[in-house]
Amino acid sequence: MRRIYESDALERDDDAFTPRRREETPKPAAMRSVPGESLSRYLVPAWLAHRAIRVAVETPQSSYPTETDVPVTVTLRNAFPFPVSVRTRTPRLWTWHVDGAPEASRVPESLPEEERVFTFDRGERKEFRRRWTGLFKVSETEWEPAKPGEYTLGAYVDVDDAAGKGLAAETTVRIEPE
Repeated sequence: MRRIYESDALERDDDAFTPRRREETPKPAAMRSVPGESLSRYLVPAWLAHRAIRVAVETPQSSYPTETDVPVTVTLRNAFPFPVSVRTRTPRLWTWHVDGAPEASRVPESLPEEERVFTFDRGERKEFRRRWTGLFKVSETEWEPAKPGEYTLGAYVDVDDAAGKGLAAETTVRIEPE
């Protein structure tokens, strides 16, 4: 090895792949990218990450005639100026519901207890649009129309006690008879 270094064999070529000496390496000017998930996991406690996320549920109108689709907009926003990550209890990161029925389904669902990480960049806003058809799923092949009245449309991040941690929101719509 000594003979290679003494012969300057590594410095002889003007090839782009020739290794440089340490002094020639430019110092990085700024950190361009920080992995948000890692930063949040190690530096931001879970209770603070939960406070960072704001959930909002909106519908264009407050009442709809029967058999009319209800558009729902769910907005999840990181209010903090740094990235945060929230650990969810299932692979489903968030969900919406109608009167407590997830995705307007009264059929029990089985999701694996497998944690996932929901990551938000600093100030990131995620917007999801869903449409409730005014029907409730009562079996694998059967749907039942909603009766006229008030219904609560909500959304939450899939964590334990989402409402208590401020990771849930709701709005009310009225289904009017025709």
